[in-house]
Amino acid sequence: MKKILLLSDTHGFIDKSILKYIKNTDEVWHAGDIGNLSITDEIEKLKPLRAVYGNIDNKSIRVEFPLDNIFIIEGIKVWITHIGGHPFKYNSRVKEKLIENPPNLFVSGHSHILKVQFDKKLNLLYMNPGAAGKHGIHKVRTLLRFEIDKGNIKKLEVIELEKRY
Repeated sequence: MKKILLLSDTHGFIDKSILKYIKNTDEVWHAGDIGNLSITDEIEKLKPLRAVYGNIDNKSIRVEFPLDNIFIIEGIKVWITHIGGHPFKYNSRVKEKLIENPPNLFVSGHSHILKVQFDKKLNLLYMNPGAAGKHGIHKVRTLLRFEIDKGNIKKLEVIELEKRY
């Protein structure tokens, strides 16, 4: 069993409220727009990290992290990318690959809108954790926390941090 904390769109910001949740997980996944390698360094001091770069990330972040991170954990095939769209409106870069070989869990960031939806057509679970940083359109900073155990995703929680303003 693995306890996962999923975040995105930190845009160079991390604080004690995020770090508190990191301490109670096995792994952290970051779905892009990291903003600064100091963010991932801070996370990696506490827990293992799987991340992708986003559209605002500079060359040093793009060297450190891939555009797509595809892996299997606890019997679940996961695909993390930053600009992936969402069910029924997937980004053109990923749509054909999703149709040909869908993961069990597809994670995308970018929109700053927290969304979890099951795509019946592709038989996959879609997650976007919203945005954990202070830059962007969102009013409340959000994270997702869940467990993966023997091919099952369970105990999904939405974590709302303080309002941005």
